[in-house]
Amino acid sequence: MAGEGEAARPLLEEKPDVYFDGCPGCAMDRRKAENPGIPYGLFFHMWIINLVTCLPVSSLFPFLYFMIRDLGIAKRVEDIGFYAGFVGASYMLGRALTSIFWGILADRIGRKPIIVITTFSSLVFNTLFGLSMNYWMAISTRFLLGFLNAYAVEVSRPEHHTIGLSLVNTSWAIALIIGPAIGGYLAQPTEKFPNLFSADSLFGRFPYVLLCLFISIICFIVLISYIWLPETLHTHKVHKKKDDQCRESLITYLSDSKEFDKQCSTSTKNKGLLTNWPLMSSIVLYCITCFDDMAYSEIFSLWAESDKKYGGLSFSSEDVGNVLVVTGASILLYQTFIYPHIVKVLGLINSSRVATILSMVLLFTYPPMANLSRPWLSIVVNIASMLKSCSIATIVTCSFILQNNSVPQDQRATANGIATMLMSLFKAFAPAGAGIVFSWAQKHQHASIFPGDQMVFFLLDIVVLFELIWTFKPFLDIPKQSSSS
Repeated sequence: MAGEGEAARPLLEEKPDVYFDGCPGCAMDRRKAENPGIPYGLFFHMWIINLVTCLPVSSLFPFLYFMIRDLGIAKRVEDIGFYAGFVGASYMLGRALTSIFWGILADRIGRKPIIVITTFSSLVFNTLFGLSMNYWMAISTRFLLGFLNAYAVEVSRPEHHTIGLSLVNTSWAIALIIGPAIGGYLAQPTEKFPNLFSADSLFGRFPYVLLCLFISIICFIVLISYIWLPETLHTHKVHKKKDDQCRESLITYLSDSKEFDKQCSTSTKNKGLLTNWPLMSSIVLYCITCFDDMAYSEIFSLWAESDKKYGGLSFSSEDVGNVLVVTGASILLYQTFIYPHIVKVLGLINSSRVATILSMVLLFTYPPMANLSRPWLSIVVNIASMLKSCSIATIVTCSFILQNNSVPQDQRATANGIATMLMSLFKAFAPAGAGIVFSWAQKHQHASIFPGDQMVFFLLDIVVLFELIWTFKPFLDIPKQSSSS
């Protein structure tokens, strides 16, 4: 009897998975099954990759205002914001045109080749941006921000998805520490370090090439590390009689009829992504939040560096860089140590709602800050910037988790391609619209309703209000996996 019980136990309790030799996806699944711990090594590798691809974007914020001024495009100081907005808009528009293509290609040939291609493109076009003074940067740089979030899920067990996505998202926080420091201190080196760089040198002709070269060198070093990056896509061939294979494998290895029905149905049915409302509703929340993030980032730098007579703070590029460095450090600490506990207590949706309400309150406090004097001005600006950015990080990370829980593994890259394309379109409109509104506000300092920059931050509050509304039904449909967890 004991022997029979022991023989029957594996059929009743254990449900081993089927792995195919030579398939990198199966190898990763086997690795996850054999190592239930958190894969910190893989998480750190992806974190570094995403960090270097975010640097070309984050380094732009501190010197964008002065770059437009130096180029002589704006005829008046009030027009600088108008032209600055189109710098970010053109970059994100180029990214939107290729995101779905990269996502579909990643589901066909694998994640690793796409990471190599997009990172190499970022390296090349970032260098050309500094040399040619071209506003079009690499169209694939920010694609990895969404692409690696799918990858972070695939190298970890389901119970570690929140940690993995949170850690990958903190790479943007670190990019906000390193990027602004690079942009603030290495831009215009002939003015800041005249003893080291001559005005007649290459760095005098191209005042922004030094920081671009520095970032490109870092990208090249990380590109070499891709040799040790594992692939996660399943590449084993499926036999013609797929339903027969499904039945034979599941009858042998599964005793749960519900799981049997689920596995067979998913093998014969490929649900359309565009009709997957849990996926699309979470993408919409992600897009609105990214619109808010991009518009805020654009406006904050322009507002902080504009003169006080126009309602600004008269900050230098170093001052803005310092604020962004402190903000990035706060996001890193928040997402590493605080965010997982908040989500565990409040859940994904309630965490997002609290973050949006906090963000709305903060935006109303920005215009009066122009009346403060140092050192209180710096203290208040840093605190507000930290809280605002942590609020955005909360919503973005929650939307990432909802997206990845809405689709199976073989559709995640394509789903993230759709999300990245739509997000890029939103981010293309955000800086352009923010720049136009900011330029208009600079010219209307004495309006009767919401004068000057008050109108700018009021409109940002309207966007955040839409974020809050979208977290409620029937707009947001929560995936069953997220609901149960």
